[in-house]
Amino acid sequence: MNILVCLKQTFDTEERITIENGQINEEGAEFVINPYDEYAVEEAIRLKEQHGGEVTVITIGPERAEQALRTAMAMGADKGVIVDIEDLDDRVDEHTIAHVLAAVIEEEELEYDIILCGYMAVDDGSAQVGPRLAELLEIAHISTITKLTVDGNNVTVEKDVEGDVEYIDSKLPILVTAQQGLNDPRYPSLPGIMKAKKKPLTRLELDDLDLEEDKIAAKTEVIDIFLPPKKEEGKILQGDLADQAKELVQLLHSEAKVI
Repeated sequence: MNILVCLKQTFDTEERITIENGQINEEGAEFVINPYDEYAVEEAIRLKEQHGGEVTVITIGPERAEQALRTAMAMGADKGVIVDIEDLDDRVDEHTIAHVLAAVIEEEELEYDIILCGYMAVDDGSAQVGPRLAELLEIAHISTITKLTVDGNNVTVEKDVEGDVEYIDSKLPILVTAQQGLNDPRYPSLPGIMKAKKKPLTRLELDDLDLEEDKIAAKTEVIDIFLPPKKEEGKILQGDLADQAKELVQLLHSEAKVI
């Protein structure tokens, strides 16, 4: 079985994020595999262990993103591909990324039975790249899966639908996006880390792909980046229940502005 995993390197969610001049300050920040993508990597490795085959991990990002690929290979992936698209500057969004991923699959002639992605990236939360890529490849896709079973050419998944579960049957090839609960990602072992250093890693640039920059330029624009407001102390209402209800309605209208 040939398995592709698309992953992204993101800020460590335990890190303190700071904003300077309308941009996230990367100096001194720790970067990790996007947590949802970790589920995708783990599931790919489990599929390989069960069915045999090969796992290829792909990422788009600066040179530091190679660390994320090496971590995935230390977990058990077989090879990696990293694409540097810095030439596009800030003209990048989910539309861009999906087109670049599709071009990488074509350029590298990567065969696949199943493609796994994280449900979303924790830094932007768009949850668009996986479905967009599936549409470009003209294959079926199922998002937010919490269980995956492959039997020959048949695929059965359990899909998270806002607190409930939907059961879906499909066929290979397919793209699925991983939701929390799909598995428990393993930690890279010391032998795995040593082996990962010798596993093949392909480095590509935008010029290596048959793409026109104008056609893959971002369809959206980031106007501003800001931290959420600091939480204020809560209020304890006093008096009779009827008076508390009136005061609560007034506060929700005048201060919280939710009614």
